[in-house]
Amino acid sequence: MTPIRLLIADDQAAVREALAVMLDLDPDITVVGTAGNGKEAIAAVDKYGPEVVLMDLHMPVMGGVEATTVLRQSRPDLPVVVLTTFEDDESVLAALRAGARGYLTKDANRGTIIQAVRSAHAGHAVLDPGVQTRLLNLATRTSAPEPQEPGTAASLTAREREILALIGQGLRNGEIAQRLYISEATVKTHINNLFAKAGLHSRADAVRLALSLGSASRPEK
Repeated sequence: MTPIRLLIADDQAAVREALAVMLDLDPDITVVGTAGNGKEAIAAVDKYGPEVVLMDLHMPVMGGVEATTVLRQSRPDLPVVVLTTFEDDESVLAALRAGARGYLTKDANRGTIIQAVRSAHAGHAVLDPGVQTRLLNLATRTSAPEPQEPGTAASLTAREREILALIGQGLRNGEIAQRLYISEATVKTHINNLFAKAGLHSRADAVRLALSLGSASRPEK
């Protein structure tokens, strides 16, 4: 397999250079470029053609949320993983709403960051455990759930809801197939159906929906 082409965006030169050296040592990753702000990151995407972007949030000129929004519109298949010092509710929600596929804090170790890059490249959502807890707390603090409109979660079958909950727990298609004793092809069919019914565009969208429904907080034994 060819290494994953990674772009790193961070306004602190020492941080992005250290990340570039550290991550480029992994045989599955090659750092193709770096950027000091969101505007530079967008230009670097066009120049270097990365397959994953590791994005800081608070940067001058253009921040990570705005840059992620622009990239989501122009390159919807390009996964962005946020790596930041901030894990407050506002920052987390803003990044996920912008389309980030992952959210890590900068105290994450090298192995966690590498795994996040690999997972994002494979199409999976990646959330720091602390961030995941915050989202679950937000979901449980919500008062009575709003009525579901046709074409959203209300139209999902019981099996589709079950699979949505497992996606929310971070399980991959093969793991879901093993958990439910069905084929991986059947899992993919159910996922395609629930994505179409609920208007989802990515696995990160599915994680957010599962968390909003509270289903991802109850893993099966």
